[in-house]
Amino acid sequence: MKVVIVDDTQINVTLMQALVNRIEGCKPICFTDSAAGLAWCIENDPDLVIVDYMMPAPDGIEFIQRFRAVPAKAEVPMLMVTADHEKEVRYRALESGANDFLTKPVDRIEFTSRVKNMLAIRRNHLSLVDRAAWLAEEVSKATAEIREREREAVFRLARAAEFRDPETGAHIQRMAHYSRLIAASLGLDTAQQELILEAAPMHDVGKLGTPDMILLKPGKLTPEEFAVMKQHASIGWEILRGSAAPTLQIAAEIAHTHHEKFDGSGYPRGLSGENIPLFGRIVAIADVFDALTSTRPYKIAWEFDKAWDFVAAGRGTHFDPVCTDAFLGRRAAVVAIKEQFRDQEEEVRLP
Repeated sequence: MKVVIVDDTQINVTLMQALVNRIEGCKPICFTDSAAGLAWCIENDPDLVIVDYMMPAPDGIEFIQRFRAVPAKAEVPMLMVTADHEKEVRYRALESGANDFLTKPVDRIEFTSRVKNMLAIRRNHLSLVDRAAWLAEEVSKATAEIREREREAVFRLARAAEFRDPETGAHIQRMAHYSRLIAASLGLDTAQQELILEAAPMHDVGKLGTPDMILLKPGKLTPEEFAVMKQHASIGWEILRGSAAPTLQIAAEIAHTHHEKFDGSGYPRGLSGENIPLFGRIVAIADVFDALTSTRPYKIAWEFDKAWDFVAAGRGTHFDPVCTDAFLGRRAAVVAIKEQFRDQEEEVRLP
């Protein structure tokens, strides 16, 4: 334990230094210059400060005030050395942040007892700090484990949807990364970007409830069949809603709203404008663009530029104009994602 002794009289310093050396586990650090002692105490981490009152500036009161003004030093015990008759000084010292006093001339037994008591307080405080840090670390570990389980649940549900849907795993990866790209361009923080990256793959989980004869039909759907297909947005919402997990909460929102259109002509609820949740507006662009540029049983892949122009043409009608601009402003990054997560059997013509 580092015990700092500040007194402008060398004989006093020598006496207190010798007494501190007798206490096991203590290291005295001595100053006869109060300014130098204060500077050291502010820059380092003393465990106890013993300061005389009668010193050249800063005196003991000012020393305590300036030391206590440093937030990290609020819990360091401080002993002030005063004459027995200086009661007004003691009152001021207490108001400034002193914890206890030593009376001149210093009594050896009293000095040792008070120093030990102050160091016991310091050890208890440090123990609490260490325990708080340990608890924070344990909470962090537990939270990370919960988040990992959430990610696994999302991954497994997304994989289940893939087995029934002609869309590929690469589509899931691409549209999720397009979604994060748009979120980043909009200025969303890193946590929000990661959240949409994790939740976006769940956008079509409701297709688990779509009959194969409709989901896998190679040709155009009839109006009646398309009405059944559109139910997947509501089914996805029903599958995912009500979870306490933030990722699944956002995934439910995305599943329910990524087919809404900015002008209100989308489904399942005909929401418009900013009544559509932001993540739903983002995923709408990412999903449509990748669906257009991907091969399906019922269509061939569009050329990159044609799909790009389709998104631009849908600005303000199908798509949120702000989200559209965020996407169109990152063409090189979109191309990079398209190349990184290319379907094995797919030959994509990129610009």
